[in-house]
Amino acid sequence: MPTDPLRCAGALIVDDDGRIFFQRRSPQRKLFPDTWDIVGGHLEPGEGIEDALSREVTEETGWTVSVVLGLVGEYTWTGNDGFTRLESDFLVRVDGDLTRPRLEVGKHTEFRWLGEHEIDVLDEHRHVNDGMIRRIAEDAFAALHAIGL
Repeated sequence: MPTDPLRCAGALIVDDDGRIFFQRRSPQRKLFPDTWDIVGGHLEPGEGIEDALSREVTEETGWTVSVVLGLVGEYTWTGNDGFTRLESDFLVRVDGDLTRPRLEVGKHTEFRWLGEHEIDVLDEHRHVNDGMIRRIAEDAFAALHAIGL
């Protein structure tokens, strides 16, 4: 088992109304099944964080990152697979039809655009003591306020 954490990149995609994109993981997923999540995933060997961010957005939505607005935060977590991850999450804007993401078949089942006062939905199917995605969402909305959006 590796001793260094696995690196992950996450995208909090923002629309023109200041809402953030979330997608539900399929019930068959090993990590966090049937829960709401942001776009993102593991860095591939030799891949930089911004390259991984762009790749994951395109793979999971069909959209293209147009602007990285800033860092939301870095989060360390351990999945039920026993691996520790260091996740760097960013606010981003994308190009594409925001009403029609191309969700990855078998990985995600639905999507929602949430405003700051709608994030209670992120607690669905989460362990009562988890709350990580909600905390990331709260940090993202705080970052949006900090940059004046």
